[in-house]
Amino acid sequence: MALRRVHFIAIGGTGMGSLAGLLKARGVLVTGSDRQLYPPMSTALERWQIPVSEGFAPAHVLAERPDLVVIGNAVRADNPEARAAIEAGIPYLSFSDALYRHAIDGKHPVVVSGTHGKTTVTSLIATLLLETGREPSFLVGGIAGNFDTSFREAPGEHFVVEGDEYDTAFFDKTPKFLHYGARTLVLTSVEFDHADIYRDLEHVKDAFRTLVAQMPRDGVIVAALERETVREVVKDAPCRVVGYGLDPRGPAEWGVCDVETGASGTQLVVTRDGREVAEAQLPLYGRFNLENALGALATAVELSVPVTEAAAALGTFRGVKRRQEIRGEADGVTVIDDFAHHPTAVRGTIAAVRERFPGRRLIAVFEPRSNTSRRTVFQRDYAEAFGAADRAIVAEPPPGPIYSATGEVTDLLSAAMLADDLRARGVDAAAIDGVDAIVEAIVREHRPGDVVLVMSNGAFDDIWDKLLARLREER
Repeated sequence: MALRRVHFIAIGGTGMGSLAGLLKARGVLVTGSDRQLYPPMSTALERWQIPVSEGFAPAHVLAERPDLVVIGNAVRADNPEARAAIEAGIPYLSFSDALYRHAIDGKHPVVVSGTHGKTTVTSLIATLLLETGREPSFLVGGIAGNFDTSFREAPGEHFVVEGDEYDTAFFDKTPKFLHYGARTLVLTSVEFDHADIYRDLEHVKDAFRTLVAQMPRDGVIVAALERETVREVVKDAPCRVVGYGLDPRGPAEWGVCDVETGASGTQLVVTRDGREVAEAQLPLYGRFNLENALGALATAVELSVPVTEAAAALGTFRGVKRRQEIRGEADGVTVIDDFAHHPTAVRGTIAAVRERFPGRRLIAVFEPRSNTSRRTVFQRDYAEAFGAADRAIVAEPPPGPIYSATGEVTDLLSAAMLADDLRARGVDAAAIDGVDAIVEAIVREHRPGDVVLVMSNGAFDDIWDKLLARLREER
């Protein structure tokens, strides 16, 4: 039966909202509900004219019965709207199963997995396939600059999708990335994260091993083989493994050399088995982005794109919103928005911004908002991650209980202790409670040429626009 009406519970997630947009573009009547929305997905849903109800209520699914209810993984088992749909016998699916059944099935699934870089690599692969005439479909956890959207449905044979290791739904505790039927799998990194569902790094590696084990024999895994944890996860793969890494003399097939950065980005030479095979210009900075670009290029070549074409297409990439995105400049201060929240991502983002703005004072502002970052698990790691900043401002973590399937959470991150540790390392640092207070602190001390890097995986009370507005007042 063709879908006529679909309702999304917790529609504000990037994946949920993107699938909602894809179905709406097909002509399906789509509705949704959520507690809180923030850009870029809030503005995207508004642009797609998808009505969203605030809060969760049985009437949202009972007043006008949908053909399907899609339940996001942020929804708990006691959600009144989800319970009403299930008890009323309305067909329901997790986001992951709905995505596969109603979008991916029948295509060649290219699944991008890993602790870091999934959104950027997914967007890069989609861009390389598009720019070389392959007409890919994709769904990504952000707004891809080359498409100005987070999804695309097209006639090409490939569907490129971001594969998250987080669990699927309250009624399905398997990782989401197991549901997409990967034929080509990209594995960027394997580190400990999602402390609410994973006990430790070994538990995380087990999830990735399961993903690797279900690959078809005629599939391929494109893996960051310079990373020991990645090598451990893929060593018993049932299919071919193609490696990439920045060292042309390392364990990987794909590498880079002659890397130079400048005002327009990063120039590099791509190597394969130690031989120079293409030159590329990447409008991005930093080691992580080089790795991301190389992994995307290696994947495109596995999908039959000539290496010279793929390398040339790298220069067309326009980034992803909330990934080192310049939000504006005021009174000589550049304000950047980035999604980084894991200490490895924080360290890599700071290094990339340093490359992009050499010689300028870097003020790093961090909101520990994610389930894992609000715990003590990375307390010491964050102190190392911010070491290259000139000044660090740590927001007080938001109050409230922390959901956990691995046991009660009693040890919470201390912003004050993190600031003390940073000062002991020679970094000017402060813990400040509240966005308005952070903004005023930056405005008081700012100098022309400063770069303010704000890192948060949430709305952060719109700190970017508030800071730019106050800086304009100072002119």
